[in-house]
Amino acid sequence: MNLAKFSVHRPIFTTMVALIVIILGGISLVRLPIDLLPDITYPTISVRTTYENASPQEMEELVTRPIEEAVSAVPGVETVTSVSAEGTSSVRAAFTWGTDLDAGANDIRDRLDRVVARLPEEADRPMVMKFDLGMYPILILGASSNLDPVQLRRIIEDQIKYRIERVPGVAALDIFGGLEREIHVNLNPEKIKALGLPLDLILTRVKEGNINLPGGLIDRGNYEIMVRTPGTYSSLRELEDTVIAIRQGAPIQLKEIATVEDSWQKVREVVRVDGRPGVRLAVRKQSGTNTVQVARAALREIEQVNQDIPQVRLSTIIDTSDYIERSVTNVGTSALQGGALAILILLFFLRNVASTVVIATTIPISIIATFALMYFGGLTLNLMTLGGLALGVGMLVDNAIVVLENTYRLRESGMDPERAAVEGSGEVVAAITASTLTTLVVFLPLIFVRGMAGVMFKQLSIVISFSLLCSLVAAVTLVPMLCVKLIRRTPGDAARKGLRGMAFRACGWFLTRLDDSYGRLLRAALGHRFLVVFAALALLGASLAMV
Repeated sequence: MNLAKFSVHRPIFTTMVALIVIILGGISLVRLPIDLLPDITYPTISVRTTYENASPQEMEELVTRPIEEAVSAVPGVETVTSVSAEGTSSVRAAFTWGTDLDAGANDIRDRLDRVVARLPEEADRPMVMKFDLGMYPILILGASSNLDPVQLRRIIEDQIKYRIERVPGVAALDIFGGLEREIHVNLNPEKIKALGLPLDLILTRVKEGNINLPGGLIDRGNYEIMVRTPGTYSSLRELEDTVIAIRQGAPIQLKEIATVEDSWQKVREVVRVDGRPGVRLAVRKQSGTNTVQVARAALREIEQVNQDIPQVRLSTIIDTSDYIERSVTNVGTSALQGGALAILILLFFLRNVASTVVIATTIPISIIATFALMYFGGLTLNLMTLGGLALGVGMLVDNAIVVLENTYRLRESGMDPERAAVEGSGEVVAAITASTLTTLVVFLPLIFVRGMAGVMFKQLSIVISFSLLCSLVAAVTLVPMLCVKLIRRTPGDAARKGLRGMAFRACGWFLTRLDDSYGRLLRAALGHRFLVVFAALALLGASLAMV
């Protein structure tokens, strides 16, 4: 089917299809997630293990090495690195790009189950974590108050944390700084030794006295009553009265061998906001959500929190959405400027407003159609996708220029507008299709590149390729129809008067001189073929030598 003939003979249908594409692309643009870079999933899994009060050497021998041996045997693992510090062990396994990390994490868990028995009993169970850029906070807040650090942190945990976490798209709110309440039991070594009490017995008795146990069910005919036996400590006195052992028929309570203090955790980090002790909050978003939208919603909730809880002041320290928004806006502005310059260059060479409008129409149509592909393809509006659009703006008009010029040629020969539009596009459709495909072939390998480069440039190549295909379709459908409807006559000096005519003739004079100069250069090159070929090869060799 001849697309040009169909679009020329059915202009209303062609226009409606173009409007549908514009509406669909506009809706997609509004709904597109905005992010700084494409969603990058590093093929890395970390195994973290804590063993309190263990030295780095002990962590290396007792924890890190057994885990390293287990992780190294997992299929697909390229490198294994580890860090052993005081009380912590971190083993990092890097997989080959393209590995299913969910399957890799399951394999690591299976291997770890076999070595858990070799780890110290006091060590916590190893945690398997996948690297995710979503783990990094989108907002970092500072909380300041005249309250003491214990009260400040308690208010944040009890009244503020849940309000920010309930914002759509927020995954978690991490709290750093402040002071957390902690009960300290300071044992008296002399009394323990005199009574012959082992430390593990004391620890067991304290743990047993601070648990809730289910009490079973009571059958009451048609219904059952669940019985619970709450046994957690509700006061320091209950903890002090805990019976540790019985000696000579008399109970030995915890207060006889230790002092119990209501204190706070050991300070490991100091947070200051505006020069005063405070608390730092990190807001993390859910994977796949719009960073800018989530940050804006969280900031609105923070403003409301400041009004509802005046004794605590939340201020923004780092807002990644602001940087993302500015970066994306800059790239988008560059794309618009590039499109405007392309249109001005077209106007200069074509010297006809209607012709420029016909060709320039392919730019927004192709870009808006690309937004629809990005939305349904799960892409985001980021620096790489916008960079692809900015890079392809100049190429989007190539096919339309070829179709328009050939249509002009046929109309100048006396052919009627409709026939000239149909035959003009039909004569060059094979050439512009081949030209577009050769351009696509250049970007196609980027889609299959592995590693970080493949992740970064895959979306760029997809966006450029689809926008070029859209421009090809627009060139053989929309451009012929617009040539018939908008261009009523071919340009000529006689039709130009006044200032417009002077500008028209000035452009014509410049283009004529440009054609003459090119003709002289071409004749000189053809007259010295071997010299031209030698110069080209020498330039190629010099370029390769500089790489």
